[in-house]
Formats: sequence, structure tokens, C-alpha cells
Amino acid sequence: MAKIMVVDDEPDILYLVSKMLKNKGYVVVGANSGEKALEILEETDPDLIILDVMMPGISGWETSKRIKQNPRFSSVPIAMLTVKSSEEDMERSFQFAHCNAHISKPIIREKMMSTVQWLLKNAPKNGGRK
Repeated sequence: MAKIMVVDDEPDILYLVSKMLKNKGYVVVGANSGEKALEILEETDPDLIILDVMMPGISGWETSKRIKQNPRFSSVPIAMLTVKSSEEDMERSFQFAHCNAHISKPIIREKMMSTVQWLLKNAPKNGGRK
């Protein structure tokens, strides 16, 4: 089964998303900051990354951008998980951070799971919109 890294500074959200994914059989690795995610990326080798946008330290957008700049992980699909859902925020997710999807909070389980399944099967390997 696929390995998914979930990155969120809110323990309740990290727990909730991890539990939803584990219940569907995914292997989940959690991190509570962008810095921690970058630190454990090499040893984690995820098939998908779900990143909160607003975190202390480096944002999810900056974390995604750094991941996509690493040739080893540039093809790993990334979904931003956020309450920030304006057109400008979504453009920043796709154009600046090169992510593949935008999942809005509050989390709707079915929508999140269908996004995860789609990304694991169909995400463009270079991320973002062209």
C-alpha cells in the first residue's frame, strides 16, 4: 500500500487525517512542521504528501516548493490542506508551490479520500498546472 506523509502543526488534524488514511490501509508518516517534513523526507520516501499551508516556521507552500526542487522527490504528488481557499491562495498552491491538489478545511472525508486516490493514480509527475 502507498506511503503518505501528513504534515500539520495541529495535533488534532494530524491525528484525524492520519487515522482516516490508516483506516483505508495506507502507511502514514506524520510530521508537525515543514522543517520536520524536510528533515525526514529522505528516510520516509513517500508516495504522496499532504501539507498544511499555515504552520510556524516555513509554510506548507515553501515546504512544497523545496520538495519539488529536489530531483529525487519532484514527481511526488503534493496536496495542500488548508482553510485558505481564495482564488489567490489556490493559485499560490499551484503556481508557487507546484502542488497537485488543494484540499479545504474543514475536511470532508469522502472528498479527501477521493483526492488521495486520484493523486496516487493520476497526478501529473511534474506537479502544478501548466
